[in-house]
Amino acid sequence: QVQLVESGGGLVQAGGSLRLSCAASGRTFSSFVMGWFRQAPGKEREFVATISRSGSSTDYADSVKGRFTVSRDNAKNTVYLQMNSLKPEDTAVYYCAAGPPIYTSGYYPRQYDYWGQGTQVTVSS
Repeated sequence: QVQLVESGGGLVQAGGSLRLSCAASGRTFSSFVMGWFRQAPGKEREFVATISRSGSSTDYADSVKGRFTVSRDNAKNTVYLQMNSLKPEDTAVYYCAAGPPIYTSGYYPRQYDYWGQGTQVTVSS
């Protein structure tokens, strides 16, 4: 089992920045691919970013590429999502997820076994 706890969400004006953190406990953190997803009201959960076990490989949704950066610190069992140049359309509940390193993409929720409870990000215009 892996327990994931997100933090760092909040209310920010458009153009501002936030850094989300996801702390993991339980099984070996470094053995998991980590992902960030988000879900806005009335919409499906969508992929935001993913990072490999070592942190050497990352991938992003087109909508956040160039604005968001995912990173991890395996010594601290934590994955981060730095969000810059935020837009109102980034408003959503953000979730971190942990999954096995058996998929090539990491774009889909079904590829992850463990999820955090989510943290709200609200961007005002």
